[in-house]
Amino acid sequence: MYDHILLPTDGSDATDATIEHAATFAETYGATVHVLSVADSRNRFESPSAGIAPDVWEKSELDRAESAADAAIEALPEGVETERIVVEGVPHSTIVDYAADGDIDLVVMATHGRTGLDHYLVGSVTERVVRQSDAPVLTVRAADEE
Repeated sequence: MYDHILLPTDGSDATDATIEHAATFAETYGATVHVLSVADSRNRFESPSAGIAPDVWEKSELDRAESAADAAIEALPEGVETERIVVEGVPHSTIVDYAADGDIDLVVMATHGRTGLDHYLVGSVTERVVRQSDAPVLTVRAADEE
C-alpha cells in the first residue's frame, strides 16, 4: 500500500513531529522514506537595502537544506530505507512535483498551526501541498511551545 513515503523537511523543530509517523509507516509497510529538503530559490531579501547578496542567500539556503535532510535521515530508525534529495526551488511546488514524479504513495508533513494574520502573512507550504498533491498527505501538528 505504501511503498514510497515522502518526508519533506525544512530543518525546523516541526519536522521532528513527522519523523515518528513516517518511520511507523515505513516499518509497517517496508517502505522507502524519501527525505526531501528544498533550498528556497526565492531570495526575499535581494535588494540594495536588504543586505543579502544572491550568492550568499543561495549558499545559506543550500547549507540549511543539506543539514535538514541529514538530520531527518539520522533521526529515522536504523533499518528504514531512505533516499536523500536536496534541490533548489519553490518549496510547495517542488514537493508536489516530486510526489507526482516519484510515484509517492504518502506525503508526511508538519503543520505549524498558524492562524489569523500570521497565517495570512507567512502562508503555509503544507496547506498548498494538501491542496495540490495527488498523493495523500498526512499532516502532523507541531508541538505547541510552552
